[in-house]
Amino acid sequence: MEKTSVKVIAKAKSTSKSKLRPPLYASRPAAGFPAPGDDLVEKSLDINDLLVDNPTATFFVKVEGDSMEGARVFSGDVLVVDRSVKPVNGKLVVAAVYGEMVIKKLKLEGKKTSLVSAKAGYLPIDITDNDDCFIWGVVIGSVRHF
Repeated sequence: MEKTSVKVIAKAKSTSKSKLRPPLYASRPAAGFPAPGDDLVEKSLDINDLLVDNPTATFFVKVEGDSMEGARVFSGDVLVVDRSVKPVNGKLVVAAVYGEMVIKKLKLEGKKTSLVSAKAGYLPIDITDNDDCFIWGVVIGSVRHF
């Protein structure tokens, strides 16, 4: 049973004002035709302010594997996971299945619960009350280096 595994990076921490915050410019670059730029800085940006709503319940994981590529989650991505968000049908979740961390789409159909990959060729992980499965949190964002 192939899985896309995850590795816990770190819990989100509150940032102090003394940390360097890169500037967030007010102009919005066009993804199509070039637009005139400006030097107007809107504010400084802390990546935690952008990605983390609940620092005490948020952690980051790094993805390994390809089973979630159909959900635009790629090997090497860092996911933002919030433990305070309720896991509902269709959400991407980080779960421990028999002690192995995986990222999958949660599928709830009646009394049946499955963890589903987003790439053909990967079988769903059907979960019963007898299985050792714990949902750690819901994926709320991601970061990718190009």
